[in-house]
Amino acid sequence: MCGIYGFVGDSKNLDSNRIDELIRHRGPDDHGTYATDNLFLLHRRLSIQDLSILGHQPMVSNDGNFIICYNGEIYNHIEIRNQLIHKYNFKSTSDTETLLYGFIEFGVSLFNKLNGIFAFSIFNCITNEVIIVRDHFGIKPLYYYCDDEKLVFSSELKTISNTDGVSVSIDSKGLLNYLYYLWSPGSRTAIQQIKKLEAGHFIRINTLSPKDYVIEKYYEIPFSTKKEIKDYKYWESELEEILLRAIERQLLSDVPVGFFLSGGLDSSLLVAMYRKLYPNAPIKAFTISTGKEFEEEGFGDDLYYAKLVAKHLEVDLTVTESNIDILKCFDHMIWHLDEPQTDLAPLHVENICRQARKENCYVLLSGAGGDDLFSGYRRHQTLNYHKLLKLIPFGSKLLKFMASYITKPMGRRILKYVSAYDSQSETMSMVNSYGWYDLEGVRALFSSGIQDEIKKFDPRTLLLESLSNIPEENNVLNQMLFWDIKYFLVDHNLNYTDKLSMSQGVEVRVPYLDKDLVEFSARLPVEYKMKGTVTKYILKKLAEKYLPHEVIYRSKTGFGAPVRHWIKNDLKNLVNLKLSEEQLLKQGIFNPKEVSKLIKENIEGRVDGSYTILALLAIESFVRQFIPNQIKN
Repeated sequence: MCGIYGFVGDSKNLDSNRIDELIRHRGPDDHGTYATDNLFLLHRRLSIQDLSILGHQPMVSNDGNFIICYNGEIYNHIEIRNQLIHKYNFKSTSDTETLLYGFIEFGVSLFNKLNGIFAFSIFNCITNEVIIVRDHFGIKPLYYYCDDEKLVFSSELKTISNTDGVSVSIDSKGLLNYLYYLWSPGSRTAIQQIKKLEAGHFIRINTLSPKDYVIEKYYEIPFSTKKEIKDYKYWESELEEILLRAIERQLLSDVPVGFFLSGGLDSSLLVAMYRKLYPNAPIKAFTISTGKEFEEEGFGDDLYYAKLVAKHLEVDLTVTESNIDILKCFDHMIWHLDEPQTDLAPLHVENICRQARKENCYVLLSGAGGDDLFSGYRRHQTLNYHKLLKLIPFGSKLLKFMASYITKPMGRRILKYVSAYDSQSETMSMVNSYGWYDLEGVRALFSSGIQDEIKKFDPRTLLLESLSNIPEENNVLNQMLFWDIKYFLVDHNLNYTDKLSMSQGVEVRVPYLDKDLVEFSARLPVEYKMKGTVTKYILKKLAEKYLPHEVIYRSKTGFGAPVRHWIKNDLKNLVNLKLSEEQLLKQGIFNPKEVSKLIKENIEGRVDGSYTILALLAIESFVRQFIPNQIKN
């Protein structure tokens, strides 16, 4: 796991030391560069496989014709190497070298042979072509910028925005995404000139003509409508086999491997299945302890369950206190995220990874992805509620009335559900459930100039149009899971997990996103994903072989922070300072009167606007740190 940076074009005036400093945290173990007249590559290495100098990057092929600069882990690289070993002379045991010769042998068709997490570039010195690729599910980040003279790409946006000759300005449509979803789906970032390379895509570019690049798709999540007539036991048995194999694959490492153990189903099942694979092996796991203010907002303290699982499976569990100094950490978090995402869970990831690093544990396996593959979110359950609501006269009005008498957080959830599903079609109801605040209310927060720019832009269009990538006849739940895997997981959860773990020099792996497992979930009949309102049905039934009942069937909790409490208390002064009329006029992005109205109505309890206010703070922080020329003196 590493950090990569590439500059295609005339790089003789590039300040490579500055770039190296910005990305150093991703690879504290080694540093390397490669340069020609029209290409510069920089690599920062976190040594996981083949810790010797033989794993140094950028890596050059034996004949000197190909150079690779790579971030990631290829879990099936031994199988691929075995197909190549008769023809190529391998000098190391690193997966980097396997990728290099695999590409020489197979070209871009190699990508679909890979099972792993990756973002890398390969330069062909003979043809002057560079291929830049991102993994199937966007587990590893990759950003790029292009103008008439150059293309710049990197693991982190900050290295691109700080490259000499790169001009940046706000992307108003991207900012609308961040306010509506609290993250931005697809290629858009908060900067107009810098894009995310989407999962399952690669860039093809010639170093002699950097502006003439093309982007090609090599993979799509294979949801289909084909029915496989097999009984439940078949599906559960296959799930168990694939998940055990995924865990074993992802243990591939020359340094110690540990686990996130939240006490929830997904992470607990991974640890339990590891125990089955290795009955006598020591297990190192890490968890976090929160507190009462977290519980009041629906983030239950998982510590009891984490300790229960640790005792059940004989796990050496390290408990890290949440200890989030939000005033001190907020700008720091946005800087590492590279995007104005609105979630404080990244700080939990950072705290856990900091402790893991102290204990010499440089690789952690995470339960991320279980909810997205097998239906673990509350919005999935509301599909059933929506059908019932349509049968009840004035059902929406009745629910709104009831919500006003129900204690938080349940009352908030009911109101959010009603606002999402009180629409003309099931598809629109479905996409609305991803929005965090009323879309027109979000638009009104922008200044008049930006409102003109975004008046024809609907952030929901990308999700709606993406459904053309899977058969139209797919069940509605599968359509939501497609969005969860393709957008919510990639652009929200995986981004913050990667960025804040790598800020501490720790690699996080995600067994639930093993390629075979994702493709299994796409084939799995929907009735085994959610049965009635029981989410993750098949995963829970499988877990009964491995875990105590109270761990499997406990109430779902989030992995976040008490944003509503903090906005009205700990962050009150920051809100008043950063979202004051004076400061907002300097940035020229938001309408001070509408922002002030939102803050006032949130304090009075007339709207649930705390996350939207936090999104405003995140955008303010991002613009100040990444686009300082936007701020008027």
